[in-house]
Amino acid sequence: MRRSYLIRTIAAGTLLAAFFLLQALWIPAKAMLGQVLLEHSWQQLQAGNPGVKPWPWADTHAIALLEVPRLQIRQVLLAGASPRTLAWGPVWFTANDSGVSGDVVLSGHRDTHFSFLQRLQAGEELLLSTETGRLSYTVVQMEVVDSRSASLNLHADRLRLTLVTCYPFDALQAGGPLRYVVTAVPSA
Repeated sequence: MRRSYLIRTIAAGTLLAAFFLLQALWIPAKAMLGQVLLEHSWQQLQAGNPGVKPWPWADTHAIALLEVPRLQIRQVLLAGASPRTLAWGPVWFTANDSGVSGDVVLSGHRDTHFSFLQRLQAGEELLLSTETGRLSYTVVQMEVVDSRSASLNLHADRLRLTLVTCYPFDALQAGGPLRYVVTAVPSA
């Protein structure tokens, strides 16, 4: 009796550990798979076919490409800023709908797509490509803000690129009010 209880306890503990391990691996796996699938959507956009879904049931599509040459980062950006979309890749907000004119805000998860933000430096080059062209930006500021009291104040008449993710990068629990904000301006 005692032995069967021990075996059941070990089996239950193993199943529970496996469940938490799979759950922990699901988001990074989804993020990696998302970028592979989004690459097709991005290639279609570049070929003049905007709005091609990366997978049949997707409620989003590739809208731009972010590159950080020094860090060898290449992220396909998604249209539509919902939690569901954010799980697959970084998302795009603008002050207006006319592409790269005006403020552009990109948001991504701190533990997947935007984990590289912690390695950015002032003066870093960021490249943003859309169906209308490519712009080069230079990182001018990195700061931690409290989302309960700070706002981004988007302006349609100002060129600026802002990247936002949750903070701290090594937090054990997702969410929280702090955000890591990287601001970049068009390169000279």
